[in-house]
Amino acid sequence: MKFSITSKGDSQSNALMHKMRTYLLDFDLVYDESQPDIVISVGGDGTLLYAFHRYSSRLDKTAFVGVHTGHLGFYADWVPSEIEKLVIAIAKTPYQVIEYPLLEVIVRYQHGGKESRYLALNECTVKSVEGTLVMDVEIRGEHFERFRGDGLCISTPSGSTAYNKALGGAIIHPSLQSIQLAEMASINNKVFRTIGSPLILPGHHTCMLKPVNRPDFMVTIDHLTLLHRDLKSIQFRVAKEKVRFARFRPFPFWKRVHDSFISDAD
Repeated sequence: MKFSITSKGDSQSNALMHKMRTYLLDFDLVYDESQPDIVISVGGDGTLLYAFHRYSSRLDKTAFVGVHTGHLGFYADWVPSEIEKLVIAIAKTPYQVIEYPLLEVIVRYQHGGKESRYLALNECTVKSVEGTLVMDVEIRGEHFERFRGDGLCISTPSGSTAYNKALGGAIIHPSLQSIQLAEMASINNKVFRTIGSPLILPGHHTCMLKPVNRPDFMVTIDHLTLLHRDLKSIQFRVAKEKVRFARFRPFPFWKRVHDSFISDAD
């Protein structure tokens, strides 16, 4: 088996990375950063997001596993004290592959420019470069609303616990092939009106945003921030690709939600 390790970059994460690499090489596994079968993320959820985007071109061949070295990571279910146990599991135990849906983002430009395609593990956000964001929202090719406000967040089920949750969106189990659209500080008065509630779209539905006044926008894809000029539309749907996680033991979604957000309340 070929493996690679991505570290957060702090001293603890780097030390664990070197220790795991040494152990796995002792088990005759092959270190391969270009074509790994399994990618170990050591750090937090941000580290795993970085690893996901680094290997997004081979999602059907690579599985991810996370070790968290700070606060409990939502994607990382192993702790530093379990490094030896994890190494033995990787080297000796066939792992279960759990697949989660991803968000496909297609940005199209005015004047026939080449479109850009992205995959998001957590979410995509759209904000105006300056002033209020004004976007026509289409669902399945039909006009739904004209949004005015700070921005819009389109998330995956696994990403529904991230920025989407802070915006008041629903937490969605990642077994559901869906995406969610949540508003950021929408303007609602006698003149302007939006739905005001998060929308959950099934896998066969497409959401399209079309600019009304300005063609330049700040678009984030997970941790990446991009400036898009002369924008014609942004299309969202459940991607045909999936992210694959290597599971060596049960890691129930609702337990993860509980441990991440409310376990201290017990």
